Amino acid sequence: MIKQIFTWWNKQTFGTLLKTIFFGKYVGKDIFGNKYYTNKSDQRWVIYSKEIDASKIPNNWFLWMHHTVNDHPENDLNEKKYDWQKDHQENLTGTKKAYTPLDIKRKNKFKKYETWKK
Repeated sequence: MIKQIFTWWNKQTFGTLLKTIFFGKYVGKDIFGNKYYTNKSDQRWVIYSKEIDASKIPNNWFLWMHHTVNDHPENDLNEKKYDWQKDHQENLTGTKKAYTPLDIKRKNKFKKYETWKK
């Protein structure tokens, strides 16, 4: 509880907790366990389940959060509309799972060019 009062990177702050208790209306939950809330003035916010990372918001909830669509996603937990769609994945930049081109992995070569004189 003390972590929640003084730090914002542990799910939510004390102010967000009070706002959620007194004014928040629970809207739904996504595949990562993030919970979404709204209030009477149509402000929308998310309480993250684990790490606070905006890239962990799936696209259907992202659209709802940014007022692009008014209807919140119905319990379509990771529902795919097409066969070619991939599962949502958070941004992996800066981690060991980040994408790197095959040339860099194979040669450990960071030059983008080759010299023409040898």
